Amino acid sequence: MKSIHVVALFALSAGYAAASEVSVPMNTVNAQGTVKAVGSIKISESPDGLVFTPVLEGLPAGEHGFHLHENPSCDAKEKDGKMTPALAAGGHYDPKATKKHAGPEGSGHLGDLPKLVVDANGKAAESVTASRLKMEDIKGRALVIHAGGDNYSDEPEPLGGGKGRIACGIIGN
Repeated sequence: MKSIHVVALFALSAGYAAASEVSVPMNTVNAQGTVKAVGSIKISESPDGLVFTPVLEGLPAGEHGFHLHENPSCDAKEKDGKMTPALAAGGHYDPKATKKHAGPEGSGHLGDLPKLVVDANGKAAESVTASRLKMEDIKGRALVIHAGGDNYSDEPEPLGGGKGRIACGIIGN
């Protein structure tokens, strides 16, 4: 009888572990929409916040702005008369309407994540942690990787100076 309880407890904890982890397929994006798969980002809970673990390849080397965006879409959308990659993802997730980019530890957008680093071979594998996020915050949103780095400020350029959106993935509900 005791072994049945242990098996049941194990099954329940295995189900919980699966629910506390999400894998997000990532694709490059352009003005026509999504282009090609570049890997995935695993999101898991930790005592320090959400951990984002990329398994990506085929991206430009260097630091890239990395954000949780408000809408579950990677579609291109028109802005100022031209199609803009992944613009349907909306802005950085900002449930408190702070309207400021202050980095992952700041008091601005909740969707401001630590920079994503891509090595000289175009691969990203280094995990980053977002201490202010919980699993319930990310459901039904999009992850976006930007062309440039991120200075975690709105100065001298808005939104950390990350420029265009180069990759995107939709987080399921």
